[in-house]
Amino acid sequence: MLTFDTWNDPPSEFHPESDTKGALEVLGWAYGEYGEELVYACSFGIEGLVLLDLISQVKPNADVVFLDTDLHFQETYDVIDQVRERYPSLRILMKTPSLTLEEQARKHGDELWKKDPNLCCQLRKVQPLEEELNGTKAWLSGLRREQSPTRKNVQFVNKDNRFHSVKVCPLIHWTWKEVWRYAHRHDLPYNKLHDQGFPSIGCQPCTRQAINPNDLRSGRWSGQGKLECGLHQDQ
Repeated sequence: MLTFDTWNDPPSEFHPESDTKGALEVLGWAYGEYGEELVYACSFGIEGLVLLDLISQVKPNADVVFLDTDLHFQETYDVIDQVRERYPSLRILMKTPSLTLEEQARKHGDELWKKDPNLCCQLRKVQPLEEELNGTKAWLSGLRREQSPTRKNVQFVNKDNRFHSVKVCPLIHWTWKEVWRYAHRHDLPYNKLHDQGFPSIGCQPCTRQAINPNDLRSGRWSGQGKLECGLHQDQ
């Protein structure tokens, strides 16, 4: 298991006033610092597509992992196929949980996401990413400060106690409008559910259309008092 003894202080300033609000500078530093030991955990939402396009300019053959819970919308799998076609050099891994849905149901009961969504996320997202990040020094995430109150203090480079790693977040200063402006300008593929009132897209059973236009994640785990899947919560 990695410790933070491997941590190297990042540059003090990534020039957030640049055209990409520091994102390209952060990516250049991160791949220069960690090389093949840097993994991008991508959900293939619109922020993910923007970050993939930026990554392709710095590291065309970057490692990308998608946490395939077996519960995603078909539209999500469709956009992954489009990304593979547009960026053929990217190395996209579909990481699946150790338990199939049938095995999970036998062990924990049917539709675990309804009665214990935290455990479901732990089994189908957190543990698989722990397995994938084991032995790596750093990972990339498309978190933005604007997304929710739980993300307002995220930095470009963060010590990640959950995965005993370094979490790099190049898009922290981007707004929702800026993300879409970039996507349209560069004609990026994107999940068509975004056009149907789904600004944040996760697993199908736990994702609804946003109920609060000022909260982009208000359609996630609606009515369950849950804000995060656990990937971005320190232990």
